[in-house]
Formats: sequence, C-alpha cells, structure tokens
Amino acid sequence: MIRAFFVISLTFVYLLLLGPPLFLFAYLTGNANLVYRVGAWGCRFAVWLAGVRLEVQGREKIPTGQAVVFMPNHQSNCDPPAVISILPRVRVLVKKEFCRTPLLGRAMLLVGFIPVDRKNRERAIEAIEEGAKSLAAGHSFMVFPEGTRSRDGRLQPFKKGAFVMAMKAQVPIIPISLSGSSRIMQKGRFAIRPGLVRITVHDAVPTAGYVPANRSQLMERVRRAVLSGLAENEQPLSTASSPPVVPPAPG
Repeated sequence: MIRAFFVISLTFVYLLLLGPPLFLFAYLTGNANLVYRVGAWGCRFAVWLAGVRLEVQGREKIPTGQAVVFMPNHQSNCDPPAVISILPRVRVLVKKEFCRTPLLGRAMLLVGFIPVDRKNRERAIEAIEEGAKSLAAGHSFMVFPEGTRSRDGRLQPFKKGAFVMAMKAQVPIIPISLSGSSRIMQKGRFAIRPGLVRITVHDAVPTAGYVPANRSQLMERVRRAVLSGLAENEQPLSTASSPPVVPPAPG
C-alpha cells in the first residue's frame, strides 16, 4: 500500500508540474504531440517507480507507418502504462469516467483518446464510429477487447466493439499478450507489488474480407493469439488444457 501511495503521489506531482504549461502550449499551437510524448514518458516513469520490469518479445512486429489496432489482454491497472510505453503513438478507447479526471482527463482528450459510455449503447456505438474514422485517417489505437480488468488474471470473453471498429476501417489487428501483471496490481486491492511483466507482440491479423456476419472468426483468431502468450493460470478454465486452434481466414 505504501508503494501504491508513493507511485500515485509522484505521478500526480508529475502531472501537476508539467500539465498546465503543456496544455497552454497545445492550445496556442494546436499541436498536442508534446503532450503525448510527455505522457508516454510519464507512463515509463510510473512503471519504473512501481518496480515493474518489462520483458518484451516480438517488438519487431510492431508496425510503423500504418494505422493498426493493438489489442492486449487486461489484467491490472499497470497494463495501460506498460503497453503505451513500448508502442508508437496511439489513441485509446477509454471509459468516460477517466476523461473526467483533473489534468489526466484533459490530456487524454487533447491527444485524441475517445471516451466510451459503456452504460449507454447509442453513445458507445458513436464512440466506435468515431474510432473507425480516426483509424481511417491514419491514427493507430490501443483497445482492451475484454472491456475491463480480469479479477483473477484469466482471460475474459472479448467484446465486439473494437473488432467492428477495425473492420470498418479495414486495418490490421495486432494481438498482444500481457502475462504477470495481475500479480503487480490485483483488481480490488490498493497495492503494488514489484515484479516482471511479459509482453508478447504477435503477428498482425488482417481484417480484409471480414464482415459482421463472420466477425466471430476474427475475434477467435485474435483471442487464440493472445492465449498463446499467457501462462496456464491466466487462461480461462474451460480452455486452459485445450491446444489453440486458429480458424481459417475468410477466402
């Protein structure tokens, strides 16, 4: 608990000191690039403060120069800063509540993050449409397809929204496996335990040829890729002992 207070306090000071001048610069110039870069540095800083070591496999599979949707599994609150710290600039679909956070919420909106109201279906659909347009304009996204953190570290069912967004924009999906982060920050506990998080970046899964009717095939291909990078105790109980079977892509 002491480490959690320490990390959160120093992160808040970081935001308090750098946030206002950066926001002013962004408003005056119309350019939020510096806001994002400083935010990414803050993510690396927070990960380091938490005593989290990142072991990244498949870094060479992270594409540059094209829009993609990065899809990691979600075990704890250390996942977003850990993943953002290794990726090129991305936008994120975030819960609308985060965008109401002082300083941090304003920074998220400035750099193009899109708030999602999960309790309002129409607003959620609007966010997906906005995300698809942003992808088509060349901006990559990071989306947690489970929608929320896992309570026990095991992979949860995927929600369809992020896949619809990728299909609408016809951009590839990059599955990412996060292993070990549930031990760092367990959901429901205000504590941080130093440790190792393994991040595995998988081969791109193209969305070309997929339509809403065969969306489940696309979701399963991404899910199997994510599962292949998880430990046995992080896999759903129903599939923990089953070998991964990847369905064929549509012809």
